[in-house]
Amino acid sequence: MEVLKISGGVPLEGKIKAAGAKNAITKLLIASLISDKRCIFYNVPNIVEVEITLELCREVGSEVHWDKAEGTIEIITKELKSTYVPQRFSGSNRIPILMIGALLGRTDEDIIVPTAGGCLIGKRPIDFHIEALKKLGAEIEYREMKKEGAYFAHAYQGLKGALIELPYPSVGATENSILAAARAKGATIIKNAATEPEIVDLILFLQKLGVIISIDVDRTIRVQPAKEFNEVEHTVITDRIEVASFGMAAISTKGKVFIEGADHLHMITFLNKLLEIGAGFSIKNNGIEFFYKGPLKSGIHLETDVHPGFMTDWQQPFVVLLTQAQGHSVIHETVYENRFGYTETLKQMGAEIELFTQCLGCKACRFSSQNFTHSAIVKGITPLHAKQITIPDLRAGFAYVMAALIAEDTSEISNVHFLRRGYENIVEKLSSLGANISLVNNVKDGLIKSLMPKEAIL
Repeated sequence: MEVLKISGGVPLEGKIKAAGAKNAITKLLIASLISDKRCIFYNVPNIVEVEITLELCREVGSEVHWDKAEGTIEIITKELKSTYVPQRFSGSNRIPILMIGALLGRTDEDIIVPTAGGCLIGKRPIDFHIEALKKLGAEIEYREMKKEGAYFAHAYQGLKGALIELPYPSVGATENSILAAARAKGATIIKNAATEPEIVDLILFLQKLGVIISIDVDRTIRVQPAKEFNEVEHTVITDRIEVASFGMAAISTKGKVFIEGADHLHMITFLNKLLEIGAGFSIKNNGIEFFYKGPLKSGIHLETDVHPGFMTDWQQPFVVLLTQAQGHSVIHETVYENRFGYTETLKQMGAEIELFTQCLGCKACRFSSQNFTHSAIVKGITPLHAKQITIPDLRAGFAYVMAALIAEDTSEISNVHFLRRGYENIVEKLSSLGANISLVNNVKDGLIKSLMPKEAIL
């Protein structure tokens, strides 16, 4: 079993380059399936989620070349060799369900995909996906198969444009609707759609592909199918979650880190919260520098929300940051109902965090009066102490890494595979910034990787 060993108390200093966005490239690869033309992607992160998504694409007939050193992927799906995604992908991530939207317009055969997976941070119902696709003419049903269930979908009569009104601006449901609409006959209007930067990146890719698509300020996306498809070259946007994560790690360790490629436009809401607590950042021509400029002041109210609100994936490391800010702060999680499970470990490390089932915020919340612990009060400044930690999910994983970078003594962190799902070369990047971090194998080979400060080459 691989274990991260981190000795805290060292300010992070230096420069790293932001990776391509996990939540963009995985969806772009699935979007490439709607055409038979070659697509080339640049700025592709070397992460497990990309590997899994490429395996999914190969299952249905994609030819793929991934140059990990250059960060490029070339993919073409000349014809569908299968419309069945094997059960071994069940629970692997949330991508298989998007293959329904991507493939419905390319085949009149049954499309079979396993149940959705991903981190255990709350329910991820696909009702919104199913209802939207049904409006376009798809037939979808859930069936039990072996140990796991699967979704069967088809559009024997073809897809037809429709008006889709989403009950909630779900990212996944928006993506599935767009992908199916790109091959439907006639125009499709999607109201109350998600508008995250990753959605916009998908829209830009589809326009290059030949789809007539636009986005309005009132969360309305309009789609008309492509008359013909084009070959596409597309550069993936940088990962705003990774940027925020490393930025908060720099500030919380009282260091200074420049992140090349960080996009100011995608970080506005996050940067406002940094200003509220007195953290430092400087916008450069080619990135953003994050730094500690004096004692942090808490006393803020933070509510997660869909874009352009504060990202739910920024919440966990921000809670760790607030443990190092003087005063009390309130966090109201409105996106996932079980996202505060990670705080128990932080409390064991010395953090003072209290959870509440009440909505401690002014935003309309789907979890009101449902007994979910989806609000928290964080008190700082609290010293953190080393601990043996087991990572439960991707974003909680970075929060634990950040806490270990702050804590006294050496923490040991297991379930490192969660981090590889979304953070490219995390050990190397942190080591290059001066972190005292090593990756060891406690079962067979002892130390398998130890990168001491400044030894890694990015």
